[in-house]
Amino acid sequence: MQKKEIKKVVLAYSGGLDTSIIIPWLKENFNNCEVIAVSADVGQESELDGLEEKALKTGASKLYIEDLRKEFIEDYIYPTMKAGAVYENKYLLGTSFARPVIAKRIVEIAKKEGADAICHGCTGKGNDQVRFELTIKAFAPEMTIIAPWRIWNIKSRDEEIDYAQAHNIPLKITRETSYSKDKNLWHLSHEGLDLEDPANEPKYDEILEMGVSPEKAPDEPTYVKLTFEKGIPVALNGEKVDSVTLMKKLNEIGGKNGVGLIDIVENRLVGMKSRGVYETPGGSILYFAHEQLEMLCLDKDTQHFKQHMAIKFAELVYNGQWFTPLREAISAFVDKTQENVCGEVNLKIYKGNIIPAGMKSDHSLYSEEIATFGEEDVYNQHDAEGFINLFGLPVKVKAMLDTKKLK
Repeated sequence: MQKKEIKKVVLAYSGGLDTSIIIPWLKENFNNCEVIAVSADVGQESELDGLEEKALKTGASKLYIEDLRKEFIEDYIYPTMKAGAVYENKYLLGTSFARPVIAKRIVEIAKKEGADAICHGCTGKGNDQVRFELTIKAFAPEMTIIAPWRIWNIKSRDEEIDYAQAHNIPLKITRETSYSKDKNLWHLSHEGLDLEDPANEPKYDEILEMGVSPEKAPDEPTYVKLTFEKGIPVALNGEKVDSVTLMKKLNEIGGKNGVGLIDIVENRLVGMKSRGVYETPGGSILYFAHEQLEMLCLDKDTQHFKQHMAIKFAELVYNGQWFTPLREAISAFVDKTQENVCGEVNLKIYKGNIIPAGMKSDHSLYSEEIATFGEEDVYNQHDAEGFINLFGLPVKVKAMLDTKKLK
């Protein structure tokens, strides 16, 4: 391929198959350029072990490991959860909203280091290339972007493994067990191998890492109480906790009870359908609890309109359009709706199910005095007759006209 005058590249580095071989590939194809690796800690835990040694051995000049967990939860997860955004009714956007926070920090480091280019390991078929590059364009529109999967001669994961072996790059995977995975504090995704055929039932007992299948969950339920202030969770079981600790504890509770397993054939941004299995144990609990509290605290018109906005918000997040005026405007609307979403939600977690177990709020719009089926003096039931006559007037007029046409 044609050599470019690029002396320093900042690489989004996970230490997985793709980015492991990209370091030597960059040096081979860009005049032995300096490669600075950046790994973002968004909750991968053990996946970060040994990364510095591996990056340096494969040719990187240095490795940054940036702890973005708090920023990830509070600036990306919470706004999306408050919006109630779910992609195609199932996907809780675990990979989608992790990319902008990572890419934003990579741009900051690239500017600090005076880099000539930013490189990522996303494939030309996937969504992540868009999410990374739109964020880069938002903060460094002049920056050169290198996407090896779109320009190199490697065509498959098998060929990647061949390249790694030829360059003595150690791998944690084999050809037989190389599911494509993405892990963070919110979720773990599984794609590839037998999952590429939607007819195959996922081998949950083999692939699950954040929890167990519902069949292997305890026979006794676990009760959880979440406290919210302005739509944001601030306490678990009456104890104030920081956002990172809260997510870890919810993941533990949800995981051991078989909660948050999603098997979806989703529509990728680039046009194709893909099948994936996602583990989102704590996130599923959080979404459910927040939705319950909104049911109590939001008026009808706001709640219904917000549900429409949630679909668009999910599309924006999925499509990598986090740093756009529309996403920011919707978030401003959502924040306004959350001013009174405060209170406590009790849940029963049992064998893959999240079951409501009571809730209360000082901002509740529910009135037992009005809603009761017992005797009361607040609501005059005779008023409903006039309401129905007016509300049903268009139906009545149309029926009368239809009758005249038949005569």
